[in-house]
Amino acid sequence: MSNYNPESLKKIISMEMPYGKYRGVKLIDLPETYVVWYYENELPKGELGRLLAELYEIKVNGLESLVKSIQF
Repeated sequence: MSNYNPESLKKIISMEMPYGKYRGVKLIDLPETYVVWYYENELPKGELGRLLAELYEIKVNGLESLVKSIQF
């Protein structure tokens, strides 16, 4: 797993999906299958795509509860 900067982790925990079926759902709470689909197909451009790529690594490596427990 790559090094994550604290700002990215804060955004993954607090940022909501801006569109689609899961609009309004915090990124960290997106279903793993949804994140995997984006990763295997085409990630959005820009910051959202970068955050979803990091979230993919978090979810497939079973680190979701650890990330959720981080206090900023």
